[in-house]
Amino acid sequence: MRPTDETDARQERKSWSARSIGSRWQHQFFYTLIRLAGRRAAHVLVVFVALYYVLFRPSVRARSRPYLSRRFPGRNGLLRLWDSYRITVEIGQVLVDRAALGILGPGQLTVRHSGREDLLEQVREGRGVILVTAHAGCWQFAIEGLHMLETPVSLLLHREEDDVDLHIFEHRGEDAAFRIIDPAGPLGGALEMLQVLKHGEVLCIMGDRAMGGDRSTVEVAFLGGRVRVPFIPYQLASTTGAPVVVIFPYKSGPGNYSLQVAEVIRVPEDLGRTPEAYRPYAEAFIRALEGFVEERPYQFFNFFDMWNQESIR
Repeated sequence: MRPTDETDARQERKSWSARSIGSRWQHQFFYTLIRLAGRRAAHVLVVFVALYYVLFRPSVRARSRPYLSRRFPGRNGLLRLWDSYRITVEIGQVLVDRAALGILGPGQLTVRHSGREDLLEQVREGRGVILVTAHAGCWQFAIEGLHMLETPVSLLLHREEDDVDLHIFEHRGEDAAFRIIDPAGPLGGALEMLQVLKHGEVLCIMGDRAMGGDRSTVEVAFLGGRVRVPFIPYQLASTTGAPVVVIFPYKSGPGNYSLQVAEVIRVPEDLGRTPEAYRPYAEAFIRALEGFVEERPYQFFNFFDMWNQESIR
């Protein structure tokens, strides 16, 4: 196994940013509103804030345009504007719900894990489990709910400096319920990830965005174009024998979230270092993701031009 080189994660140019578009005071305003008036009041405000951003901040429309233009090809100007508004409202309300869960407690929301038994079955195999998800719905809700597996959970996560968007556990003033592995660390966190799986634990990885350059990705078809996605989850599965479980957390209704177990991928052992060996398994993930965005088009929040392959080199 050849882990992503540390310098790739630290130095290679990328055009996407995980940082929130809101300023610190704007976040604090919403957090205070949630404390004083509750989650629903913040939802109402999001409707108007999203309208402002979509009408007067072209950069906000530009962030979602690559995805929306492929999910809804042939839309005219007004419909494109409506799509941008819908997805902006959706992510705004998801972020409000995430903050409310941390600020007001779990009584605010219902999170259903319909795939609980499927996940427990994979954990019982004792070879570790690789959960692969995407920037869809509210992945933080899924991670928070994994205590049901009764095994330690680690998450591959890079946070940018000065990001003012707080996670659930930060609102509570507590330690995270999961261990964070930084892909910008030594060897891209590969050794830490291997140790997690060696101990039969759960590892969570985003399958729709890579930290490094081309060497850590394979090319697959997605929504009529070509994108590059990381193959490290499938390489880890081949090295350790761990199953890959594709999950998508999503908003199923007002105050309700669900976790969908979309696919269980079995990767043969000892496929080696060649990225092409892992293309079929990356394609299986992308097919599951296409099914998700077909059903829930306004809950895919990867605001990054995946189809512009120069942007990840």
